[in-house]
Amino acid sequence: MALDPLDMVAEPSGFGDDDTSPAARHRKHARLNAAVAVTVALLATFMGICKIKDDNICQAMQQAQADKIDHWSYYQARNVRQEVAEATATQLRLQQASQAAPAQAAYAEAIARYDQIARDQAQKKQQVAAQAEADQKNYDALNYRDDQFDLSDALLAIAISMLAVSSLTQLLWLYLLSLLPAACGVIMGVAGLTGLRIHPDGLTALLS
Repeated sequence: MALDPLDMVAEPSGFGDDDTSPAARHRKHARLNAAVAVTVALLATFMGICKIKDDNICQAMQQAQADKIDHWSYYQARNVRQEVAEATATQLRLQQASQAAPAQAAYAEAIARYDQIARDQAQKKQQVAAQAEADQKNYDALNYRDDQFDLSDALLAIAISMLAVSSLTQLLWLYLLSLLPAACGVIMGVAGLTGLRIHPDGLTALLS
C-alpha cells in the first residue's frame, strides 16, 4: 500500500476541522495551498512593482554621483585658476615697484584684471561647491529609499521561502508566521514608493 507523505505530517491543533478523514484533510490542504498561491502571487507582483521603482532610483543615484564628481572637478579647476590669478597678481605687484612711473600704470591695470579674475573664480568656485553638496544630499536621499527597497526585497524573499515550506509541510501556523515578514516587507516597499520616513538604521548599518 502506497503511503501519502502528507499523512505523516501532524496537523496543528486548533486549526481546521476535527474531521480526520482523507477528504477533510484534502480540503484543508487545498485551502492552505490556495492561500499560499494567492499570497505568493500578490507578493511577487508587489516585488515586481518595487523592482521597477528601485531600478529607476539606482539610475538616479548613479547620475547624482556622476554630477557630484563633475562639480567637484569644476571646483578644483576654478580653484587652480584662482590661485594662478592671485600668484600672477602678486608677481606683478612685486615687479611694479621696480618699474618706471610710466610703466606702473600698465602694471596696475594688469594687477586689477588678475584680481578681478581671482574674485570671479572664487565666487564661481563656491557656486560649484554648493552644487556638489546638493548632489551629495540628493544621493543620500535616494540611497535612503534604495535601502528601504533592499530591506523590502529581503523580507519578502524570506516570506516567500516560508510560504513554500508551509505549502510543503501543510503547517498552517507556519503560513501565519510567514505573514509577519511579508507585512514588514510590504510596509518597507510602500515606504520606498511613497517616500515615507521609515528606516531601521540599526539593521541597515548591520547589513551595510
